[in-house]
Amino acid sequence: MGETTVRLGLLGCGHVGAALARLVVRHGEIIERRTGVRLEVGAVAVRNLARERDVPLPASVFTHDPHAVVADPGVDLVVEVIGGIEPARELILDALGAGKPVVTANKELLANVGAELFRAAEAAGVDLLFEASVAGGIPLLRPLRESLAGDRIRRVMGIVNGTTNYILSRMTDEGCTFADALAEAQSLGYAERDPTADVEGHDAAAKAAIIASIAFGAKVVAGDVYREGIAELGAETIASASGLGYVVKLLAVAEEHDGAVAVRVHPTLLPRNHPLAAVRDSFNAIFIEADALGELMFYGRGAGGEPTASAVLGDVIDAAKNLVGGARGATVGVLERRPVCPIDEIESQFALQMEVVDRPGVLARIAEQFGRHGVSIKSMQQVGAGDEAHLVFVTHRAREADLRATVHALRDVDVVRRVGSVLRVMGDEG
Repeated sequence: MGETTVRLGLLGCGHVGAALARLVVRHGEIIERRTGVRLEVGAVAVRNLARERDVPLPASVFTHDPHAVVADPGVDLVVEVIGGIEPARELILDALGAGKPVVTANKELLANVGAELFRAAEAAGVDLLFEASVAGGIPLLRPLRESLAGDRIRRVMGIVNGTTNYILSRMTDEGCTFADALAEAQSLGYAERDPTADVEGHDAAAKAAIIASIAFGAKVVAGDVYREGIAELGAETIASASGLGYVVKLLAVAEEHDGAVAVRVHPTLLPRNHPLAAVRDSFNAIFIEADALGELMFYGRGAGGEPTASAVLGDVIDAAKNLVGGARGATVGVLERRPVCPIDEIESQFALQMEVVDRPGVLARIAEQFGRHGVSIKSMQQVGAGDEAHLVFVTHRAREADLRATVHALRDVDVVRRVGSVLRVMGDEG
């Protein structure tokens, strides 16, 4: 390795990998002038060598063998953007074992075997950086890991999936059905042909696990995250929420709870004046609550080739500067084995939509069930009129298990025709 030149081995050259290669070439002189480090893409592993790619690199740097890229003595730093768990895990471990820093954007990998990779990086004494694994181009993980290291973070909640936020924005702003909003998102390239990972909350759950691990130093994997998606949300639920002054968002939430860590993903009602409620279309935003700092929000593009590549490049530059200087950046450290709080033990406010018969004594019968299960009603409103009318009850904070028992009991009350949507409320605690 030259004194100021760092040669990159790129594993994958899809949307993010190709955008990264273009940024390295396009901004190479600026990067060198600002940092004193010259970056070069020395080798690129791809599945199909015959495919044409819009990248300013010679054909000689491409190979179909990712192991050869990792083992290449001319490669100083490895960038993994192939996704999935294997062979990405093996390749990263091999790179770290060879003393090469690694930058990855692989949320699935980190959300499942991140602790193993962090230990390997610690043992090798080299950087493992992964800013782009959550919220695309938004700088979030480095501030959590470094800037807020001396503060106690109480809660992190955010919109971390652009597809679902676009769908919910269209349903809120234009009154679209879920199916129509999804089709529109697919036509614009915001949603995959199979949108399951997004609309069922799997993508957000993986990111929530990473956020919880970094914010609380806890070993949290994707399977620990309670998850609900948005596929069952109807236009009437969105409209009802709007009429009450709320906006529906799919939130990833990580917080400490009596010594445990609580991590979940679910549709949430936010007051219209909450900062996250104003986040529209495919944008992401993360809201942090900490003891000393108070409240802080990060906002920006959460996906896409160039925004994600920008975050990857930031990590590459940090790792390259450390490598040239013989230093190492801030580490994740050893993740504690802390209990993960089950969803039944978490307290939230709730909003219940209910259709009831129109007769005297109905509210007393309903209130009796709330009181019997220890759930206090904060407010009740009627939405609509006549046969289209329904009631919406907003509770004070209550245990999830108690709320579920209340809903179960209400369904057996003869004056209740139907218990509709049950959504958690955040940002309006009382």
